[in-house]
Amino acid sequence: MNNPEKAFLRVYEVMKRLRSPEGCPWDRQQTPASVRANLVEEAYECIEAISSGNPEDIKEELGDVYLVATFMAYMYEEEGILTVASILDALSDKLIRRHPHVFIEPNTSDTPEKVIERWNDIKVSVEGKKPRDSVIDGVSQALPPLERAYKIQKKAAAAGFDWSHVKDVWDKLHEETEEARAACAEADADKLEEEMGDLFFSLVNLARFLKIDPSLALSRTITKFNRRFKEVEKRLKEKGLTPDSSNFAVMDDLWNEVKREEKSNGAN
Repeated sequence: MNNPEKAFLRVYEVMKRLRSPEGCPWDRQQTPASVRANLVEEAYECIEAISSGNPEDIKEELGDVYLVATFMAYMYEEEGILTVASILDALSDKLIRRHPHVFIEPNTSDTPEKVIERWNDIKVSVEGKKPRDSVIDGVSQALPPLERAYKIQKKAAAAGFDWSHVKDVWDKLHEETEEARAACAEADADKLEEEMGDLFFSLVNLARFLKIDPSLALSRTITKFNRRFKEVEKRLKEKGLTPDSSNFAVMDDLWNEVKREEKSNGAN
């Protein structure tokens, strides 16, 4: 099937069947609140699939994102609060309204910066959204801390509150590292928590300054760690050993062995 309209309708009809009295007991039991966390989880799995570059994985994970969004939308339709059609129509209306340079006055915003400026102006002057007291007020407090820090820093930087040279950012990171070391030596748990927060924040800021998304970078490292650790476990088992602190030296040697092999094979 290569017909988007029919494909959307098919998903909608499948969802109706799952939520019907003759449908799935588990699906019928769910509410928007019970599945909202799934939206975040599926989004991260989709990001991981995109990073892998595997078309089949990408297709599956993008489908799961559509699934959760449609699932919640249909629940609201059942309650008579919204309809799936009204949600999609509102989205289309907003996209057209906020892209006058495409749909109304073609080629009047010829740079990405002008597009963003006009987008934000339309939100206030046309849609009547209340101007924010601070440029960082638009960052959702529901975001995980890493993503929230990154977005806050981007907003502040866009307002001119940013370093001029990368050396200054590295220096700030070094400063926060030393302060965390000092707090650790003092054995003050509350102070150490504060300083570690400052250190994390500075590291996120460095990534942003270098145009690296910290969440994607960390996810990549987690994937790499998982792959290498599982290989260490496998080789440890072949030696008749199990993961244990008493076997740390062996595990460390195996880790370095796996790391060397991956690098020699060009693995990331």
